[in-house]
Amino acid sequence: MIKTTGLFLLTALAEIIGCYLPYLWLKEGKSAWLILPTAISLGLFAWLLTLHPQASGRIYAAYGGVYIGVAILWLWLVDGIRPTLSDMIGVAFCFLGMCIIIFGSRIH
Repeated sequence: MIKTTGLFLLTALAEIIGCYLPYLWLKEGKSAWLILPTAISLGLFAWLLTLHPQASGRIYAAYGGVYIGVAILWLWLVDGIRPTLSDMIGVAFCFLGMCIIIFGSRIH
């Protein structure tokens, strides 16, 4: 489970970076050269998704919960906006949903 959690976190980080860099270019006037690390990051994101051991649909669904948590953490650490109580409650529900998807598939 530790490997899967780490893989989820790396995957989310690669996706967020791959989306954040074009934002910097298009909205913040940063260099168009950011497209190069964007492509690398999104390629890494896609590759990391292939490393998960279960069926892709279930992994993508569970990964969504982790992505939301990492995005809120990004909001705080990178954008400098402190998460609200409703942000944190939403993340908790997403994590609960992720656990139901991952562990529920083991209960038959």
